[in-house]
Amino acid sequence: MFLEKIKTPGLSHLSYIIGSGGQAAVIDPRRDCEVYVEKARAEGLEITHIFETHRNEDLLSGSPILADLTGATVYHGPNAAGEIVFANTAREGDCFELGQLRIEVLETPGHTDDHLAFVIHDSEYCEGPVGVFTGDALFVGDVGRTDFYPERKEEVAGLLFDSLQKLCGLGDQAIIYPAHGAGSVCGSGMADREFSTIGHERRNNPRLRISDRDEFIKAKVAEHHYQPPYFRLMERLNLEGSDAAPRIMRPRRLGLEDLSESGADHLVDVREPLAYAAGHLPGAMCLPVGMIPAFAGWFLGEGDRIALVASQEDQLAHATAHLVRIGLDNVVGGYVGVVPAAAQGKAMRNIPMIGTEEIARRLNQDSREWTLLDVRDADERQEASIDGSEHIYVGELNTRWKELDRNRHYTLMCASGMRASVAAGWLASQGFKRLDIYLGSMGAWKQQSS
Repeated sequence: MFLEKIKTPGLSHLSYIIGSGGQAAVIDPRRDCEVYVEKARAEGLEITHIFETHRNEDLLSGSPILADLTGATVYHGPNAAGEIVFANTAREGDCFELGQLRIEVLETPGHTDDHLAFVIHDSEYCEGPVGVFTGDALFVGDVGRTDFYPERKEEVAGLLFDSLQKLCGLGDQAIIYPAHGAGSVCGSGMADREFSTIGHERRNNPRLRISDRDEFIKAKVAEHHYQPPYFRLMERLNLEGSDAAPRIMRPRRLGLEDLSESGADHLVDVREPLAYAAGHLPGAMCLPVGMIPAFAGWFLGEGDRIALVASQEDQLAHATAHLVRIGLDNVVGGYVGVVPAAAQGKAMRNIPMIGTEEIARRLNQDSREWTLLDVRDADERQEASIDGSEHIYVGELNTRWKELDRNRHYTLMCASGMRASVAAGWLASQGFKRLDIYLGSMGAWKQQSS
């Protein structure tokens, strides 16, 4: 038996390849899917099955592409919100043989109506399942979100409760293989580790420890999640099937003049926040490479022409890979060299960083021309906030910037200053000039107050 996890950085997406007897199955493949073919070949396996636990909202599925590459059959659950044109329907009780392995299908709705889990049985060990691919129903330390059907929120939360009881019934020995790890937008309470068992989760996962169905439903309905606009794009493309990812992820190299003539809808600076704040090209937004999976889908849309600005070539390659995995393919090119551009006399913009003492001074002044804008999520703000601050979640600035006054002075804050930099960069790209960033943000404020 062969089993390997493939992790997609940034998205914290976990996919798997499992095989035995010369055959292999891939579970929840990503769009750039050559990696599965390479691993199968290295193990002497032929990919014959592709299993999708559900229609993903946060990334593009590689299933139709991998099927074209290998001839494998794709299987997806019933009750999808539309026809999955590239997949056969798998249902409760269906079984698939791969050498000494038997993969059994469980219907586990709740996160989505079409959600499946795939249970691993090993014919040489008959005392219960070896493991289960849980998709977005059960994570390490958390369970799936249930906010995709707002008109049925109590119903789907109850369906997830029932699905979790079904998973727990597989036995404490079963290893869980979820579709996401910590950092994913699909759950906020996931543990940093990516290994666990049904038994460990049953005893330690806060949601699984809720034994009363009504109490579980109440807890799930009370959760607050954000849905970036690109989720709708992912849902549509994961019904229709996306095109193959570009084989070369490195964008075309642009010179300074090329950059201004590229016709880009968005100039995206992917350097670190401090570098952006110190000096950036006019009109550029701040979206550090590591934050692209979480926030690009809020500010960039399908078909938008994107030009990247980086401090080194590798940043361009990593940024492009992140964008391609969420369907934002139209990268017209990349420019490296903000400092050389400044040396050539190119005008630069900067956004000052300020500290706790200055924040306190301004709050005490009660200025009518200044706002401390908190861009953390609603749960963070509910736990702790600074008196006198106002709140708009960073992602929602994609449209709510129109509620703000371009002539007003805004200081952006979050938990540390990272998301505040993204927010400030977006406002700067929309023509706001009186901006600064609270360096350290809520973390620094708590330290000063303790």
